[in-house]
Amino acid sequence: MKDLAGRFSSRGWRVTVLAQGAVDAPHEALAGVAVVRSGEPGGRRVPGGLGYLMALGGLWRAAKRLPRHDVVVTMTDPPMLASLGPPLGRRWGCGVINWSHDLYPDLLPVIDVKLTDAAMASLRWLALASLRRCDAVVAIGDCMAARLARDGVPASRIVTIPNWADPVVAPVPWSGNPMRDALGLGDRFTVAYSGNFGLAHPLDAVLEAAADLAVRAPDVMFLLIGEGRGLKRIKSALDRMALRNVLALPWQPAANLSVSLGAADLHLAAMDARAEGMLVPSKIAGALAAGRPCVLLGPAGGAAAKLLTENGCGEVVAPGDATRLATVILAHANDPSFHRAARAKAAAAAALWSADQAADAFLALAAAIARPARSGPRLVGRPPPRSLAAGGD
Repeated sequence: MKDLAGRFSSRGWRVTVLAQGAVDAPHEALAGVAVVRSGEPGGRRVPGGLGYLMALGGLWRAAKRLPRHDVVVTMTDPPMLASLGPPLGRRWGCGVINWSHDLYPDLLPVIDVKLTDAAMASLRWLALASLRRCDAVVAIGDCMAARLARDGVPASRIVTIPNWADPVVAPVPWSGNPMRDALGLGDRFTVAYSGNFGLAHPLDAVLEAAADLAVRAPDVMFLLIGEGRGLKRIKSALDRMALRNVLALPWQPAANLSVSLGAADLHLAAMDARAEGMLVPSKIAGALAAGRPCVLLGPAGGAAAKLLTENGCGEVVAPGDATRLATVILAHANDPSFHRAARAKAAAAAALWSADQAADAFLALAAAIARPARSGPRLVGRPPPRSLAAGGD
């Protein structure tokens, strides 16, 4: 959202970002972009389903206080946020885009949120009814676009715009990398999982592969970098297994992202097989931008898998197949020429898509569906309007 908001602003749009949280919460200033919070000073989040409902209510109340915008963009966290887009579009008489990063409520069982069949059916009806009333639905992968179309969202309104790597990420030479030096990695082949430890990102096979290689190839090192709701379970397993070849590290500052991603030789991404078409792990884009190949523990038919296999910059392993994962890691660690070729292909694949290209696609879409104040039918191809409201957690 930050990347797009800044680029919309530089093209003459007035951008408001509506987010959950205390109204006095600090945020990074971005020229031409206003950030509005939905909560109260000192407010705190309530966990679980009640917290999601409270978040939606707070975002709706805050949205109603905003001045009119020409386009509304809803995202997908908190779940069901898309349901607020069409009512806000009617209130303002403006265009509505839903930017789908995760498909809810279908994803809820995958992240172990248990609802009755009746509740799931009601939420699914609400979600699809909301998406069908949007002027456009942006999917972040062809697999997601296909699922949306199967669910009944008009194909003419679905636009696929993949996510991109953080523009600050660039390849950093392996030798002399300050993070490698600080961690004392030396010349050890290093594998990293860097990002969100979510409940839809199963990592059991990573820990099993690390335990296997701790015996067979003790010089191979694993870095687990990040946070998330699944981290507590991971740390508990690490304490129990006492693996000497695994380091768990916190989120790294954005300014250090290139160095952090470049500290590894090979990256990992994970995705529950049941989530195919419901999400696309965006950490792959960061790994490729750092010039590092990536192994996806996930389904072979999704957009992420195709990105890796079609460009020769990674492999796909079934989510629970620790034996195969260890074999792939050793293939890279034991064959420097093979690994160098994969690194070159990773950098080439990353160059195919950027934040600027994605912004051009979003700008064209927003201009096509925007409705200025007191307009009649939407105008396609007109000069850009001047205001966009984007909502998310």
